[in-house]
Amino acid sequence: MINMNISKILIAGRQAYLRRFYATGSKLVETTRDNDTGIDIISMARPPVNSLNTEFLGALKTSLSEAQNNHCKGIILTSSLPTIFSAGLDITEMYTTDKKQLTNFWSTLQDTWLTLYTLNVPVASAINGSSPAGGCLLAISTEYRVFVEGKHTIGLNETQLGIVAPKWFMDPYISIMGYRQAELALLRGSLFKPEKALQLQLVDELAKDKADAIEKCKNYILSYDRIPALGRAATKLEIRNCLIQWMKENKEADIKQFVNLITLPKIQAGLKLYIEYLKQKSN
Repeated sequence: MINMNISKILIAGRQAYLRRFYATGSKLVETTRDNDTGIDIISMARPPVNSLNTEFLGALKTSLSEAQNNHCKGIILTSSLPTIFSAGLDITEMYTTDKKQLTNFWSTLQDTWLTLYTLNVPVASAINGSSPAGGCLLAISTEYRVFVEGKHTIGLNETQLGIVAPKWFMDPYISIMGYRQAELALLRGSLFKPEKALQLQLVDELAKDKADAIEKCKNYILSYDRIPALGRAATKLEIRNCLIQWMKENKEADIKQFVNLITLPKIQAGLKLYIEYLKQKSN
C-alpha cells in the first residue's frame, strides 16, 4: 500500500510537471515553455562555448521564430552551459578565403540577428557566463539583460582580434551605454565584469545564479501583462526602425564589406594565430 501511494504521488507529480513545461528544439538549441506564465526559455546548447557557426545560427533563428509563432508571452534567451553564455562568432567559420562560405555565414548571422532584434514579444537575456563579441551582440539585441555575478565578462572586443565590429553591432551598444563610454569600450575592445557592466548600464540587473537571472527575466516580461501587446510591439519596432531599415537596405553591402575585410592576408594570419592559441590553451 505504501509503495502504491508513493507511485501515485510520483505519477501525479510528473503529470503536473509535464503540464507546466514542454520542451522542443534541435541538438543545438533547446526551447522550454513554462505553461504557468506562457514564457519560452531558449537555451543555446553548443558545447564547449556556444560559438556561433552557420548551423547553430540557423537553429537559433528557427527557435526564435517558432517561439513567437507559437504565441508565447515572451522569450528568455540563455545558455545550457554552466559558465558560458556565448563566446561569439566561430573563428573557424572565418578562417577561410572561400567567399561563398563566408557569404553564407554572414548572411545567416544577419538574418538571425534581425529575427532576434525585431521580435514582437518581450525578450530578455539571462546571461549566465562569459559573453564577448557575438555573444554580447545577442544580449544587447534583447530588450532586457540580467547578468549572473562572477568573474566572467561581457563586451564587444573585436579590436583585440584585429577586426572591426559592424555598424549593427555598434549602434545598439552605443544606444545602451551612451556614445562616449561605448566609443572608448569599442576602441579598446573592453570586456566588463558584472558590476562594471551594471554601472555602465550594459546590463539592467545582476543575479546570484542562473535561476535567479531567469526569474528576474520573467518578472520583466510579466511587467507587460497590463500593456496592450499591439501598442508595445509597434513602439518597440518604431524605436528600432532606423537600424532595422538600414540592415534591410544594406545587407549585401555589409556582406561584401565583411568578406573583403576577413579575406585580407593579415586578418587571415591573425585568425590562424588565434586558432593555434586556442588549441594550445585546450591541451
